Amino acid sequence: MRRRSWIGLVLIAPLALAMLAPFLYMVLRSVVDASGMPRWSDANYRAALDALPFPRFLVNSVVLAGGAAVAQVLTSATAAYAFARLRFPGRDRVFLAVLAMLIMPTVVLIVPRFLMIDALGWVDSYAGLLSTELVSVWGIFFLRQYFLTLPRDLEDAARLDGAGEWTIFWRVMLPLAKPGLVTLGLLAFVNQWKSFLWPLVATRSLDMRVLEVGLERFHGLYWSNEPVQMAAAVITTLPLLIVFVVAQRYVIRGLPLSASRS
Repeated sequence: MRRRSWIGLVLIAPLALAMLAPFLYMVLRSVVDASGMPRWSDANYRAALDALPFPRFLVNSVVLAGGAAVAQVLTSATAAYAFARLRFPGRDRVFLAVLAMLIMPTVVLIVPRFLMIDALGWVDSYAGLLSTELVSVWGIFFLRQYFLTLPRDLEDAARLDGAGEWTIFWRVMLPLAKPGLVTLGLLAFVNQWKSFLWPLVATRSLDMRVLEVGLERFHGLYWSNEPVQMAAAVITTLPLLIVFVVAQRYVIRGLPLSASRS
């Protein structure tokens, strides 16, 4: 068994290093001084923060990613519970219709989504950014698969005690599905954090830009200064790294369970 572990480590280590290499290069380049020598100084980071309103970009990204993650967890959990546990006419056909939306390219919906928020007067606002990101079809599928793996014993016991469907869902099923909920929330947060096209279309003023869009503008201003660009990229990436480190144990538990039921 130990020999197999060493073989696996030897095979995985180069792949892990290849994945980490770009991030390590970015961090090392972000601390290079004007002479090109690595020095542990925050000069490049201070220059990046002073060039553009990065704190404002950070707030906008947190509002978009955090708001969308919370909304998608709530909407996906309610819909997934209905598809996994409730019985109603046409349930499976409705679920297949929902899944069919996954084949539609996101870019096709950009213009209709913009026209919708423009008609409501929500362009360049948090409402415009968030209103089209409240539901995740993939999240519904993911949590449905997770709910299907949960035993029905506690659910049946709650019904015998007189609990209604909402009570069972809120007090029994959601606590049991905590790893799946956290996993979906993390993946939704990451997906929205790195979103570029929709925030670019839905916002106009500099104060409403998110980090990804602000980073592109920053690249235009500092195209000849790679260390400062790398510092800005580290600032953009660091919150994702922190969130993932905090929630990784739930992701490790949540993904295998959701995949164990077809």
